[in-house]
Amino acid sequence: MSEFVRAIAVVDLSPGQATELTLEGQPVALFNVGGAFHALLNRCPHRGGPLGQGFLDGAEVSCPWHNWTFNVTTGENVVSAEVKVARHEVKVEDGQVYVKVG
Repeated sequence: MSEFVRAIAVVDLSPGQATELTLEGQPVALFNVGGAFHALLNRCPHRGGPLGQGFLDGAEVSCPWHNWTFNVTTGENVVSAEVKVARHEVKVEDGQVYVKVG
């Protein structure tokens, strides 16, 4: 059963930043895009690069290994929408960010 788990405090991830987390045993990349939080599987589909270590430009993150770029709001590759990274649902409550995993 999928459920939301606490990931991080809102104040701990500034806009334009990303972080890597392991939640319920799953690698998660969490992004703050202008105060809105988005979560993807922290594994680029190309060669498994850590997206949470990538360069975030607006709503796009570039994998630090080979520069494959994904929209963090959709998980889609910016060149080919057929290539996607799994997304996780996110909610913010009482100053905490929660990610749905499972």
